[in-house]
Amino acid sequence: MNNKKLSQWLWTSALAVYAFLYIPLIIVIVYSFNDSRLNAEWVGFTLKWYQVLFNDGPMLHAAGNSLLIALVTSAAATLFGTMAGYAMYKFKLRLLPLLVLTPLALPEILMGVSLLIFFVMLNMTLGMVSITLAHISFCIGFVAIVVRSRLAGMDESLVEAARDLGATQWQAFRLITLPLIMPGVIAGALMAFTLSIDDFVITFFTAGAGASTLPLQIYSMIKIAVTPEVNAISSLLMALTLALIMAASKLAPGVFKAN
Repeated sequence: MNNKKLSQWLWTSALAVYAFLYIPLIIVIVYSFNDSRLNAEWVGFTLKWYQVLFNDGPMLHAAGNSLLIALVTSAAATLFGTMAGYAMYKFKLRLLPLLVLTPLALPEILMGVSLLIFFVMLNMTLGMVSITLAHISFCIGFVAIVVRSRLAGMDESLVEAARDLGATQWQAFRLITLPLIMPGVIAGALMAFTLSIDDFVITFFTAGAGASTLPLQIYSMIKIAVTPEVNAISSLLMALTLALIMAASKLAPGVFKAN
């Protein structure tokens, strides 16, 4: 009886927590179709706010910047993150995981401030380049985790068999290891893309005056009012993020499972 009550209490608590997390997101999506400029009450169904969104020049420009930054960040972070993940798997050095994974544990505001100071010390003009470099720096660790997780589940005897048959270390990596870990590499790239296109805090510190990204544009709009147009772009961003996370979880399911 006690176990049954405990189970019911756990389920009730879990449902309450998830309701607290997801009901606001559902409200944002629903009110993106509201035929009223105010979010105070539901008037009727409409798609006009999505039409307004796709005719909004500054918003489209910010979205283009975000996509470009996310693509470059994803490519660079995947390359360096794969190298870092392979190095952590191959060389059992305690210092290496500390160097690679520490940015993941640091608060984003601390990362943003430190990168801002670093760019100012280099006399670098803040803009698209500084944002991209900042995004690469914190995405590398996420890719490394995914790749190392994939390597941990790999059958090492296949590589040893290739070496016994005369393959060089590079050939064994290119022909055996890389194809086996490719789903993890792709999942890491999708995660890096998602993290980059969604990031606000680090982007806020490293953007400078001229550059604008989608999160910064949304922030500038909600300072005035939360309009259905903001709800519409937020809904599209949520849909993109969810699709990428689902794709990454399919390619590297072990990364999203608690051990």
